Amino acid sequence: MPRQGLLFLAVPDGAVREMATRIARMKPPAQLGIVHVSGALGLDALGALEGNPRGSFHPLQSFPMPRDPSAFHGITIAVDATTPGLLRQLQALARSIGAKPKRVRDENRVVYHAAAVYASNYVDVVVAEAVRLLEQIGWSRAEATQALVPLVEGAAENIRRRGPVQALTGPVRRGDAETVARHIHALQNLSAPTQRPSAADLPTGWGGEADLYRMLGLVALRIAREAGLDPAAAGRTERALTRDVAATRRRGRR
Repeated sequence: MPRQGLLFLAVPDGAVREMATRIARMKPPAQLGIVHVSGALGLDALGALEGNPRGSFHPLQSFPMPRDPSAFHGITIAVDATTPGLLRQLQALARSIGAKPKRVRDENRVVYHAAAVYASNYVDVVVAEAVRLLEQIGWSRAEATQALVPLVEGAAENIRRRGPVQALTGPVRRGDAETVARHIHALQNLSAPTQRPSAADLPTGWGGEADLYRMLGLVALRIAREAGLDPAAAGRTERALTRDVAATRRRGRR
């Protein structure tokens, strides 16, 4: 049987339903497969096209700008479809560009996409915060970025080789509670950043950089315990991360 034609809707998530409705009014051929490329939306976003096979094809990759086709090599592509034929076609398409297809059904799409945000967007956010901290002690943005990127790349390579639990390093992984406490103290005493959001934009009780460090540190501590951190050292580190939280937040509201 010859492969059916495909129409990809490469539009923002908020425009997928409207675009599907517009296409439905054009009465596309019944054999035409309509596919969106959203990570978070299910096949119901194409509900207006119920007369056509509908699918999703989401590359688990970042595209801040146009990239070479090699960007697809070795990545995972989340696929789904309303018909077995279209699903097989999308899986074959993923393999043809060097990717690995993985079926992600509607009920799992949002959690899948949230995981992608953690692994991509929030990595950028954390690195941006690290750059900003170095700017606070006199480094230029270019210097800070150039210095930190190899560290980020090394961490990513360690995760690739050892997995996220065994790749964890640093003071929380070692149970170095004194260093953790010094970090928090230093972050509490930073001068006000030049581009901090206004108080109205921040959560109630937000204490700034120290609160972010504590939050990420507690997540790191959970991973460190899984990796085998001594319980006594873990307890000391947890106390360092949670000590005087209420007082810190009161200072942050002043």
